[in-house]
Amino acid sequence: MIESYRKLWAQRASAEKIATQQDLEKNILIELNDELTHPRVRKSKEQKLELALARIAESDLSDSEKSGLSALYKKLSAQ
Repeated sequence: MIESYRKLWAQRASAEKIATQQDLEKNILIELNDELTHPRVRKSKEQKLELALARIAESDLSDSEKSGLSALYKKLSAQ
């Protein structure tokens, strides 16, 4: 999953620093909670999930990578 995430977010420096599954999940949660955006313009977790799933679906990842990443995003968004 780490390599798939790196391919999806190739322009993010934080993606290159991910070494473990725990790091990956932490980064996805930060993204889903929109923690790096100013509080007044943050999007809801549901909106961020929708955007991430659309990006995954439109990416050049293999079907199994898309499926795995989508499932991980959905699992983490339910937390």
